Amino acid sequence: MAASLSTALDVHFTIPKSDTKRPIFFTSPIRHNPTKKRLAISCNSSTSETSSSTKPPQNISESPSPKNPSLSDQLKPLSATTLSTKDHQAQLLSRPKSTWVNPTRPKRSVLSLQRQKKSLYSYNPQIRELKLFAKKLSGSGEDEFESALETIPYPPTRENALLILNSLRPWQKTRLFFNWIKTQNVFPMETIFYNVTMKSLRYGLQFDIIEELANEMVSNEIQLDNITYSTIITCAKKCSRFDKAVEWFERMYKTGLMPDEVTYSAILDVYAKLGKVEEVLSLYERGVASGWKPDPITFSVLAKMFGEAGDYDGIRYVLQEMKSLDVQPNLVVYNTLLEAMGKAGKPGLARSLFEEMVDSGLTPNEKTLTALAKIYGKARWAKDAMDLWERMKSNSWPMDFILYNTLLNMCADLGLVEEAEMLFNDMKISEKCRPDSWTFTAMLNIYGSGGNADKSMELFEEMSRLGIGLNIMGCTCLVQCLGKARRIDDLVRVFNVAIDGGVKLDDRFCGCLLSVASLCDESEDFTKVLACLKQANPKLVAFVKLIEGEETSFETLKEEFRAVVRDAAVETRRPFCNCLIDICRKRDLHGRAHELLYLGTLYGLYPDLHHKTVKEWSLDVRSLSVGAALTALEEWMGTLTKFVQRDEELPELFSAHTGSGTHKFSQGLANSFDSHVKKLAAPFRQSEERAGHFVATREDLVTWVQSRIPSSVIA
Repeated sequence: MAASLSTALDVHFTIPKSDTKRPIFFTSPIRHNPTKKRLAISCNSSTSETSSSTKPPQNISESPSPKNPSLSDQLKPLSATTLSTKDHQAQLLSRPKSTWVNPTRPKRSVLSLQRQKKSLYSYNPQIRELKLFAKKLSGSGEDEFESALETIPYPPTRENALLILNSLRPWQKTRLFFNWIKTQNVFPMETIFYNVTMKSLRYGLQFDIIEELANEMVSNEIQLDNITYSTIITCAKKCSRFDKAVEWFERMYKTGLMPDEVTYSAILDVYAKLGKVEEVLSLYERGVASGWKPDPITFSVLAKMFGEAGDYDGIRYVLQEMKSLDVQPNLVVYNTLLEAMGKAGKPGLARSLFEEMVDSGLTPNEKTLTALAKIYGKARWAKDAMDLWERMKSNSWPMDFILYNTLLNMCADLGLVEEAEMLFNDMKISEKCRPDSWTFTAMLNIYGSGGNADKSMELFEEMSRLGIGLNIMGCTCLVQCLGKARRIDDLVRVFNVAIDGGVKLDDRFCGCLLSVASLCDESEDFTKVLACLKQANPKLVAFVKLIEGEETSFETLKEEFRAVVRDAAVETRRPFCNCLIDICRKRDLHGRAHELLYLGTLYGLYPDLHHKTVKEWSLDVRSLSVGAALTALEEWMGTLTKFVQRDEELPELFSAHTGSGTHKFSQGLANSFDSHVKKLAAPFRQSEERAGHFVATREDLVTWVQSRIPSSVIA
């Protein structure tokens, strides 16, 4: 039987002759088969000892040479111990458990018989009590904290203290317990205790305390490792302390520590936010050269940096680097790249990138579709925008409030009224994305841009029924629409509702009311609008009254105008001046209109009004209202008349740039400007080569001036 067992335990395996790294199990190989060797198996059982009455089988021969034992000698201990009972034989004959082997990864060169030791406290039976104690500390007040520490269930050994410190959630409690550990002097403080405490403080955005702990480590000669520096730098970034993040990163580099992926991504983002493009690229290339492989987060940071600068070449560099390093973009990277393409003004490339993302198997989320919708709206790509909307519905891509409202704003930019109404109705029947205040605001903007006062008021009534309050943007759109339609009573009603609803009126809204006042033909309507404006900006109404006074001197006008401009928001200063000039022209105060235009130029509100080259003098009125543009034309023609009278040298060509609106609702200045030019009989004609330009030659202008000047003056 022993012989049969010996035969059954022969395990054969082939070893190539060229494999010299394999361990040698036998001192003398078996002669009859040179390509195969028998594996000697030995096993010492620590749980079952051989009984003294158990004898080895008698048919196992002994080897005459102890230095060269036979196979039966090698199997003798095994057969005499492990295989001595029927139970062990039954275990041997049972089917062993299968072991999965990954064919793509090579086997280890050395098999360890001992498992890797786990952390000591993972086997600590005190874990449950210590975690309950940590929970108790987390819920206690600062006054109760010290008394709660006295109830610690076990002595604060290194492992127990680290477990409790890592289980505390509020950063305040983590800091208190850390300070308490230091006062116990049970064991020396190590880097890991500082790291755990700093991470908790980072959640609380407590950079100053983290920096104090870091300086304490330096003073106590406790080593700062990669995790320490990474925690400091990332916390400084979260707290917008970019100077501190750079300072600690430079200190880290001086110590010789190599940053990890988290630290690299964080410091690259810091440099990018500081606008240090060269430093970002230098650090990126230095990290790649040192063996660091950037992750998608890094490329997201680079793409965002180049996108903010509108640098298309930089965006292409990011795409090329990702391909060269074989880094597959994730959804976050694609979203960042799309936003960057939009800021760089590359809608075609954004569309190609989006198709590449979809082809790669990624499903766009709300941010992806929102970014693309903004790009199409800005580029006025109506067809692509609506194709995107159809794909969203057919593929059931996720939609949220922001995306719906972005699509509605895009429809407002493109003048797509019917499409906007379709979107609005879809939101009404949607269970997740019901129309909110911003949705109604977008629709008010669409109807207001088209001058549809009836539908604007229907929306207003619907909002009142649903209990949805007006915000400042919706109120501005509605007031502007009603003002253009001369529905002043409805305007006053909307204004009162907004005031009662707690809407905070800003300078943009005041500019809207001022614009409506400039359109009023009846003095009664003008008074009603000014009464509303007085509640929002009394100083502005006082200045309007000052303009109407004939006794107001120019110096007084100058001082009061400077005060109005100084108190207004920067983006509303020029619109204020435009509307004030329009009011003057509406009330036949042409002298005041020219004075206000001069003051606006004096205070830098119209910096690009005049352009002069050797061959051409031009007037750019695209940023002016109709009344201000006509005033500027009159002022310019008066100046040119003086030049002709003084026989000064003039260029060959004169031009006025009014702009050409491509928007469906854009009214522009061209029609009003053309009518006024004809009224003055000026020699300006619309250019066929340059849209939105009125041109006149030097000869035509001189002839026109001479025809308007009496012959006695010419002589």
